[in-house]
Amino acid sequence: MSDHPNILWICTDQQRYDTIHALGYEHVDTPHIDRLVAEGVAFTHAYCQAPICTPSRASFLTGQYASAVHVNGNGLDTFPDNPPLISKIMADAGYDCGLIGKLHLASAFGRIEPRVDDGYRYWEYSHAPRDDWPEGHGYADWVREKGEVLGDLMKEHPHGLPAEFHQTTWCAEKTIEFMREEREGPWLASVNIYDPHPAFNPPQTYRDMFDPADMPGPLFAESDLAQQEKLAGVDFQSKVRRPEQLDIRDPLQKDRGTPGADAKFLQAAYCAMIKQIDDQVGRMIAVLEETGQRENTVVIFTSDHGETLGDHGLIQKGCRFYEGLVRVPLVFSWPGHFAQGLVRDDLVELTDKAPTILELAGLPVPQRMTGRSLGPILRGESEVEHREFVRCEYYDALDEPDNSFATMYRDKRYKLVVYHGHNLGELYDLEEDPNEFENMWDEPEAQPLKLQLMQQSFDASMLAMDRGPKRVGPM
Repeated sequence: MSDHPNILWICTDQQRYDTIHALGYEHVDTPHIDRLVAEGVAFTHAYCQAPICTPSRASFLTGQYASAVHVNGNGLDTFPDNPPLISKIMADAGYDCGLIGKLHLASAFGRIEPRVDDGYRYWEYSHAPRDDWPEGHGYADWVREKGEVLGDLMKEHPHGLPAEFHQTTWCAEKTIEFMREEREGPWLASVNIYDPHPAFNPPQTYRDMFDPADMPGPLFAESDLAQQEKLAGVDFQSKVRRPEQLDIRDPLQKDRGTPGADAKFLQAAYCAMIKQIDDQVGRMIAVLEETGQRENTVVIFTSDHGETLGDHGLIQKGCRFYEGLVRVPLVFSWPGHFAQGLVRDDLVELTDKAPTILELAGLPVPQRMTGRSLGPILRGESEVEHREFVRCEYYDALDEPDNSFATMYRDKRYKLVVYHGHNLGELYDLEEDPNEFENMWDEPEAQPLKLQLMQQSFDASMLAMDRGPKRVGPM
């Protein structure tokens, strides 16, 4: 196994695709992530398979759609014993696996979420940066070791802890601790940073770097007001508002949000969180180099899903499928082994990460996985489009009253969204309307296209189902 690379897998929470300077975002410098782009392969059209944390994580940690794993929403009691997580497969094959930060495969409400046989030997757990759990919360314990109490600090700094006590800093320090351990075989570090998730509360030192007046503002048109009112009966964590009227309150941290903040204020805070993340990514890479491990370590940078951030008059997430919510960063870097500075616009699903990691470890990809390895592209061996389409699902994913169900089907040009049971949907031509302002769902001339895409989406949904045990005989 020593011939196979280490894996440093950094996954932020709720980070949009359009937040990396090297890929065209001008409002925050990200030199360390930019370096990963320069020394690796960046996928500009990577899509999550659910716009909500738990089902998205269930999907990319198993290489299957969340509906096939039967884990469709947040707040669930348990995670199933099967299929095994990618970390369990890697651990069984000899990898030393570590979890740092969030896992969120089951509810963490008022408790440390229950673990399955996940393969993690090193376990430093934190869900949200709250002081809710009396024991088992690695981040709170770390703050205590530094001479402070997390709950007290939160009261003293309601809009963002100092950087030295911040959860993003803790994630980097515990990852560095894991990477410095003496071992004979390869390792996998699954690093799950909670930011840039709401409540948009970066350290003040980072907030001061970004003037809201310099922010571009969200993607918003007057037509969004009517469109979102039409969809008001479909689950979402916010109601439509004009950009200057947006409001953000984390439902579990009502006293810590920033009520009445307009979209540019929130964008500035979002950029501040990403800047802090980039600084900590730089610390991790520096330790890889210092310890001589960089040449044998694959670094992956990604997120579980995006954030609407004021686009179309919405904040946070729910049953919608706009690009800012379902499209995320995805960068693979392994100098000397992967292509360098390669930027691909192939359609990619986050289910593709698990089979890619297995291939890197020299392990077979289980037949149940619907993800496809990105290895040929990473090695610069393939110019063929990776996928013809990507899918995303929302099946009663939040504790909201409407119990909504919806699916997204997106090919290179068109995006179709069906809100099942509502007789509502969205259809966009992303070549002509990349900002998703002109919904063609009800346009008479678009009905043949809509029917064709609905048939393709239905076929894709059927082929994504869990087919149960393998067949071993004729009867």
